[in-house]
Amino acid sequence: MEHVTYYIFMVIIILMFGVSWSIDVGCDLFQGSWIYDDDAHAAPQYNASMCPFIEQQFDCIGNGRPDDLYLKYRWKPTGCELSRFNGQDFVGRYKGKKIMFVGDSLSLNQWQSLTCMLHTSLPQSKFTLTKIGNLSTFYLQDYNISVMLSRNAFLVDMVIGKKGRILKLDSIKNGNSWKGFDMLIFNTWHWWLHKGSQKPWDYIQQGNKVYKDMDRLSAFTQGITIWSKWVDSNINPSRTMVFFQGISPTHYNGAEWTNASKGAMCNGETQPISGSVYPGGALPAVAVVKSVLSNMTVAVQLLDVTTLSQLRKDGHPSIYGIGGQTGNDCSHWCLAGVPDTWNQLLYQILITNSKSRI
Repeated sequence: MEHVTYYIFMVIIILMFGVSWSIDVGCDLFQGSWIYDDDAHAAPQYNASMCPFIEQQFDCIGNGRPDDLYLKYRWKPTGCELSRFNGQDFVGRYKGKKIMFVGDSLSLNQWQSLTCMLHTSLPQSKFTLTKIGNLSTFYLQDYNISVMLSRNAFLVDMVIGKKGRILKLDSIKNGNSWKGFDMLIFNTWHWWLHKGSQKPWDYIQQGNKVYKDMDRLSAFTQGITIWSKWVDSNINPSRTMVFFQGISPTHYNGAEWTNASKGAMCNGETQPISGSVYPGGALPAVAVVKSVLSNMTVAVQLLDVTTLSQLRKDGHPSIYGIGGQTGNDCSHWCLAGVPDTWNQLLYQILITNSKSRI
């Protein structure tokens, strides 16, 4: 009798949750491969010409990129299929809500992707786009939804003192502006690596000690740990969903992928790496992020986009970014492009999460 009861219970659950059940139990959304798919249903949901507010640095086709093969690949998790992004469903879930991305230019990349996906899904819906200082706000008037971006490269504080720019590893006074949101998507890593003339600070302060510089992974670990404590102390998980955008990789060293010379970069790459494993290996920052998140009391969902993005050596602006032929951007991503998949994964998590209608 117990077996019959259990069987009936399982059937009811599957009927209620359908694909969501299979994804929750048996599918790692972030493990899989890129599949070529030329069908119309698999095509990007927008192009730059349909998104009037797209940043020039991401508009690769508009900047003269001659190939479009990179737009014909979709992410296929090993154990399931991703749902196609549904803008109407998204705004139905988040009507009257406030969503904020907090981070560097990779957050800008993902935020702009999501705003373009929403705008092109709801072309008749009135919107406003405002920017005040480091805060950009995309507002859908018909649904009273705000999708905001707060540019903040380190999450911890950067202050200007008598000695110059000081990165304070144990201070997050700017965190007050993150309170009161229904969803937060944080990101940091990109600027922790810059050295030489591009080093973004003059000094690093830890407690009462001030350093000219320090090991970057160690500094990042300390900074993100302080961020995690801020979240634990200031965020009510019953009010706010929290995500951490995973580490976005670069492709400046062709020796990391098969059949590439050491001097090769992303320029000229037109197809993803086949399979599900990146030859160049894992990024150390990923382990740091996972370790920090695992020790938090507030549940933070990791958008673990590193490996799937590592496979996309073809997805960067390269010489078709803001720098043109004089630059070679192998850090950011073309739009439409890889960040659309990040948002598709975000959407998949939301629709399979029983608390996604916050």
